[in-house]
Amino acid sequence: MIKRLSKWLFLNVWGWKVEGSVPDVPKYLIVVAPHTSNWDFLVGILFRKYTDNFEPMYLAKKELFVFPIGFFFRWTGGFPVERGENTNFVDDVVSVFDNNEKFCTTIAPEGTRSYRKKWKTGFYYMAKNAKIPILRIAFDYPSKTLVLDELYYITKDADSTVNELKEYFSKYKGKNPQNGVIWPE
Repeated sequence: MIKRLSKWLFLNVWGWKVEGSVPDVPKYLIVVAPHTSNWDFLVGILFRKYTDNFEPMYLAKKELFVFPIGFFFRWTGGFPVERGENTNFVDDVVSVFDNNEKFCTTIAPEGTRSYRKKWKTGFYYMAKNAKIPILRIAFDYPSKTLVLDELYYITKDADSTVNELKEYFSKYKGKNPQNGVIWPE
C-alpha cells in the first residue's frame, strides 16, 4: 500500500521521473545535491519508499528525533546524529559501514539548504575510510528528474574530489536556485 501510494505521488501527482538506476552493491554512500529546499526530503522519501532494494538511511540532526515526530523520521530511514564540534561523526559512520554487510546512507555535502561556497568534506572521508563508492544523486527541478549516476570511486585528494563533484552537480538546478548554486571555482 505505502509502495503504491509513494509511486503514484512521485510519478503521477508530482510528475517526477528517474534517470539511472540503483546500484547492485551492498554498501555505498549517497551524495545528493543541489540541496536547496525541504522538498528534496519528500522527493527522496517517496522514491525510497517505492523503489525495491533501496533503503538508504539519511543523517539528520538529533533534535528532530523527539516525540512525536521522531517516529516519522525513524520510519522514513532517519538516523540521528550529533552535529557538535567535537564528535567523531565520520568515524562513527565508517564504523557502521564496517560492521554491516549491507548499508547505505545519504549526505548533502552542502550541509544546509542555502548556498555554501565551501562544502563539508565528511562524505569524502566516510567513503575513503570505509572503502566504499559514492552514488551521486541530483535533484533537477526544472525537468523534475531524479538523476542517479554511475558509482564514483575516490581516487583523488579531498579538494580535488569536492571540486569534481561540484562540477558534476553544477549542471542541475534545485527547487530554489536563488539559494545560489555557484560551486565550481
